[in-house]
Amino acid sequence: MNIVILGPPGAGKGTYARLLSEKYTIPTISVGDLFRKAITDETKLGKSVKNYLSSGELVPDKIVIEVVKNRLEEEDCKKGFLLDGYPRTVPQAEAMMNFNKIDVAFNFVVPDDVIASRIGGRRTCSKCGAIFHLINVPPKVEGICDICGGTLIQRADEKPQIIKNRLEIFREKTKPVADYLRTKGLVVDIDANYPIEEIDKIIDQCENYLQTLR
Repeated sequence: MNIVILGPPGAGKGTYARLLSEKYTIPTISVGDLFRKAITDETKLGKSVKNYLSSGELVPDKIVIEVVKNRLEEEDCKKGFLLDGYPRTVPQAEAMMNFNKIDVAFNFVVPDDVIASRIGGRRTCSKCGAIFHLINVPPKVEGICDICGGTLIQRADEKPQIIKNRLEIFREKTKPVADYLRTKGLVVDIDANYPIEEIDKIIDQCENYLQTLR
């Protein structure tokens, strides 16, 4: 079963991908993770990607497509996979359709004001990287990580103006991908406007559709 995860920043795509991956025992392929590993390993790809990212540029489609294609050819993807963070452009989507059959693209829909609240309320431990939320998952002691005692900070890209910019970029660059895949009959919209304690209602929508494919 080959699944694409779509949606705006703050929709919870990574969480849904992880839960579905565990449920169906298929790997989650995150382009961001692939790039970070390449940078850490100091590979030729990593050095190239680092140059683009450090200058704030998008990694060219050609590089992204090659990285994903190579990853999907690995043995653990033979029985299926979840793509998180890919495709992000229409050329990437077109290439994906050429080298892999996609069963469904789940498009997680969340109102902008909810996204702003979700992202704006996040706090990250400056020491261990653990993530908290002022409303949904508050720390036991304000400003202090429950796990290691480190200081909780708000990342620069989670501040109000930056959130607004990220949503604008999403509409400009990534929404056309959903529109393209919709013309192929692959997109299933998922209502993801539920609090974290009701996340099962979101996953149930996905599972109900996947059962129709069996």
